[in-house]
Amino acid sequence: MTTDTIIAREGTVIQHGPLNDRVYLMKLGPGIVQFTLEQAEALAREHGYSKIFAKVPASASEAFRERGYEVEAVVPGFFNGREDGYLYAKYLDPQRREPADADVIEDVLATALARGEAARPCALPPGFAIRPAGPEDAEALATLYDTVFETYPFPIYDPGYIRETMQTHIRYYCAVREGRIVAASSAEIDRDGQNVEMTDFATHPSYRGMGLCSALLAAMEDDMQDAGMHTAYTIARAAMYPINITFARAGYEFGGTLRNNTNICGAFESMNVWYKRL
Repeated sequence: MTTDTIIAREGTVIQHGPLNDRVYLMKLGPGIVQFTLEQAEALAREHGYSKIFAKVPASASEAFRERGYEVEAVVPGFFNGREDGYLYAKYLDPQRREPADADVIEDVLATALARGEAARPCALPPGFAIRPAGPEDAEALATLYDTVFETYPFPIYDPGYIRETMQTHIRYYCAVREGRIVAASSAEIDRDGQNVEMTDFATHPSYRGMGLCSALLAAMEDDMQDAGMHTAYTIARAAMYPINITFARAGYEFGGTLRNNTNICGAFESMNVWYKRL
């Protein structure tokens, strides 16, 4: 499984590569916004990428709009609970802008929003336990992710990557039955912005439909609230009913759809943004 390259410099973090065929401005540093945009667009031109995707504070929005970017999602209070976050896109290939499964995406969203009106607390099935994962779990987590995902935008199938990110900014969680990890997720923490991405949800095919993702999400929310995070969000596969319903039922609000944004399981998929104030 191949992954894209991450460049971190002076507070700015950019991911790019052929797997996702895009430049992703993951974090905007304190430098000049115009210069960062020029760098991102130069990367896209050099490699022939079809999309630029950026996650930025409201205060930087004007610079993106002036260069032809469009808002695909908004997360209120994304930065420190005070400043809204905008997810911008620029399509260098017009075909990338149009999802082939638009009807499915629309139905998934409508279903999730309807189910979200009947939100209820999740109950962990008997015989299962939720716990934080440690470095000793990296091999088992990587094996689970490799089983579930044919491709993924980050190298979560690599135990070394999991151990490394455990030491920096990601907390991993697992659902365990009889000592075996059967489902997992992670909380990717932005301490500067006091927000957290609830991500990397995976359940072994033999244990799907048991509500394990809901239980993992509830455990992560409790921990992230204690850690001082103000806003939780996710970027979920827009054509998948279970994960969108999970977040809607947990009280998350819909922020927008990122079209043909991410390479997961061997193809580009649109992604829905959901958010919640902790």
